[in-house]
Amino acid sequence: MRKFVFLVFIISPAISALAQKPGAAIDVLHYEFSLSLSDADNKIQGNAAIELAVLKGTDSITLDLISKKANGKGMSVIGVKEKERALSFNHSDDLLTIDLPVKKGEKKTLVIQYEGIPADGLIIANNKYKHRGFFADNWPNRARNWIPCVDHPADKATVDFKIKAPVHYQVVANGVQVEETNVDSTMRLTHYKETVPLATKIMTIGVSGFAVQYAGEVSNIPVYSWIYPEDRVKGFYDYALAVEILPWFIKNWGPYAYKKLANVQSKTIFGGLENANTIFYSENSVTGTRKSEGLLTHEIAHQWFGNMATETDWPHFWLSEGFATYMTIMYFENKYGRDTAVKMLEEDRAQVIEFAKKKFRPVVDTAVTNYMDLLNANSYQKGGWVLHMLRQHLGDSAFRRGIRSYYARYAGKNASTDDLRKVLEEVSKKDLKQFFKQWLFTAGHPKLDISWKWDEVRKQVTVVITQQQADLFRFPLELAFPTGSGIQKKTVQVSGKQTTFTIPAAKAPGQIVADPDTKLLFEAQIH
Repeated sequence: MRKFVFLVFIISPAISALAQKPGAAIDVLHYEFSLSLSDADNKIQGNAAIELAVLKGTDSITLDLISKKANGKGMSVIGVKEKERALSFNHSDDLLTIDLPVKKGEKKTLVIQYEGIPADGLIIANNKYKHRGFFADNWPNRARNWIPCVDHPADKATVDFKIKAPVHYQVVANGVQVEETNVDSTMRLTHYKETVPLATKIMTIGVSGFAVQYAGEVSNIPVYSWIYPEDRVKGFYDYALAVEILPWFIKNWGPYAYKKLANVQSKTIFGGLENANTIFYSENSVTGTRKSEGLLTHEIAHQWFGNMATETDWPHFWLSEGFATYMTIMYFENKYGRDTAVKMLEEDRAQVIEFAKKKFRPVVDTAVTNYMDLLNANSYQKGGWVLHMLRQHLGDSAFRRGIRSYYARYAGKNASTDDLRKVLEEVSKKDLKQFFKQWLFTAGHPKLDISWKWDEVRKQVTVVITQQQADLFRFPLELAFPTGSGIQKKTVQVSGKQTTFTIPAAKAPGQIVADPDTKLLFEAQIH
């Protein structure tokens, strides 16, 4: 996902790949949401059939669902059934608690009838052309505003959406369309089925007027563009780039997991939202200039990293956004050359440095409770830089093999930061504990004072590198020295408060350049 305008915008216990949120009593296996939408008002009528497995015995089952508030927005539960048996329930404080004693290992299907005006999550509004539409915008945990669910990335489930809406609308959603039927002269039923388990943050529907184009096929995957009719020509041109982007990800990281890819112009509050196989982009992403190539690449990257290989919990959000950020840089490096990638890295490094001045927090940040606060340079640019430094540390070949292995192991599952580390250690045969601790679990980055002096008698330069930040880092720093015969480079291993070394030099260098090949996240004063 890309935060609108900001275009690249924990240490928590290890969680096994298939586990739910620690302590969870249930694992949702499948959702079937039947929703009726109207032009008369913003009220939705819903029927949710939820199939679940019981992980531990309990007297009641709890789901997330925003309660109706004094302003009239929120959901009201009309009734809950299990096998036609009405169940008692309590819906308050944004939780739906259903009285149903269950034992570990049981499977149950609950049917919940509800209605209300979504306060958020499902955006019901006019688009920039004054046409009404309905766009789900679930990230991070806003799905609970319009569907009863377990609204956490660790609980993945397959989903069916059955949307009944006025006939002048078209409907797009996760998965494959399996039915479109006019139920009468005014209403149409559209049914989409998604057979790959998804976290609620990437479940979606879009209901609006669209121009739809089959943009092409990649590895038997159909690629579509869903555009406001007024933007049809520009949008088809812009979004067709997906057909060029998708093959690079398949070749480098693994098969595409879904049965389609739809790129949708929408009312998302973000620049882009990586809904599984049904990506939403902001209305203004369509320009007819293809300036949205980075945005499309970023959101397509999420289909692998964030959607299929999903973080276990919110503090590990960089496994989604840091990956999408760096995969975009790697794609641009492949397509446009290293100079383009270096420019992107330098811009990202500057944003990380600026962010650290305002908020001094680690990337894996267990203190965040408002998950919107995770949309920051730590999650995106610093996460991307960590991957870039891993690539330098492991070597390009081992890095690529490691990321492919990580994806293969956790596709369809959930992973923590330590899970990634362990896979990379297995592949590279290197101990990465210190690397991960300092770059992901420690706030800040190296702030260096680099001083140098030329000794005319000894014909050598003495360099002193001083770490000025409180927590000392260990890292290789490359320095470049102009000499009479060209540029001399030397890599120094920095670990303590102060590192001193000398190099031979026939005459005083005019300057010293730190990190000439853009390998390190740092800031420095050189004198």
